[in-house]
Amino acid sequence: MPASRRFPLLLIGAFLALYLVWGSTYLFIRIGVESWPPMLMAGVRFLIAGGLLYGFLRWRGVPAPTWPQWRAAGAIGFLLLSCGNGGVTVAEHAGVASGVAALAVATVPLFTLLFGLLFGHRNSKLEWAGIALGLVGIGLLNLGSNLQASPIGAALIIFAAASWAFGSVWSKTLPLPQGPMASAAEMLVGGAVLLLGSVLSGERMTQVPTAAGWGALAYLVFFGSILAFSAYMYLLKHVRPAAATSYAYVNPAVAVLLGIVFAGEQIGAEECVAMAVIIGAVVLIGLPQWRKAPEPAQPLKGEICK
Repeated sequence: MPASRRFPLLLIGAFLALYLVWGSTYLFIRIGVESWPPMLMAGVRFLIAGGLLYGFLRWRGVPAPTWPQWRAAGAIGFLLLSCGNGGVTVAEHAGVASGVAALAVATVPLFTLLFGLLFGHRNSKLEWAGIALGLVGIGLLNLGSNLQASPIGAALIIFAAASWAFGSVWSKTLPLPQGPMASAAEMLVGGAVLLLGSVLSGERMTQVPTAAGWGALAYLVFFGSILAFSAYMYLLKHVRPAAATSYAYVNPAVAVLLGIVFAGEQIGAEECVAMAVIIGAVVLIGLPQWRKAPEPAQPLKGEICK
């Protein structure tokens, strides 16, 4: 088959992987935490995924990170994976619906613009409008019965989104390893911190994980952490950054639908309105980026895995 005909299929496949796989990880986290303690599951997930990716890259001849690169990757892995993804996992264990968790995490672009001010970035009027609209959406989301029923989960999910955003912005100034090796190192460190947190918090396995629990872990390792990330890297090389990051306003809808159909989750009217407002805010924030020319093939180090 000619390359010109293969390329659209690869592009469509990469977008589907990003939209559907990353959108579905919230449901699989929900399934997994029914069998696994939350921090233990997240730690095992990232250690396995990071170890496999690191081993593959070293086998391909990619040099090992230097000590300064390990320190930088450790800091970003702590913020994005230990605090970000770990916070989402613990929040879902505390009772936050998977769709609501995905919706709250969709506020990451809002926090990213706000934290960017600390590093000298300037926002356009359209981006400020998106931030204001997004904050209204967060307020509406917290009025919903789901987060009101779990105040700790609500705090964790917002903390997770803020941690992911700050790590994303800060990563651009740090000496991280090049390409996928940055993600491998971040997953290894982030996973190790989560396992330490699991031990210090007294998490215990009270029963052998069910088949569904093992399946959820395997899905998160191979599809959520490796396949979807590879698709994201491919998209960054072939489409505009705003298109590659469009998962931010597609994932919540996918997660909500999957949660309702497969987990029997209920989403209230306030949360439906919040979804429309937050997705609208993220679209506003993304509009200026669509006018920018594609950047060189450089991974957005803050966007690693869900």
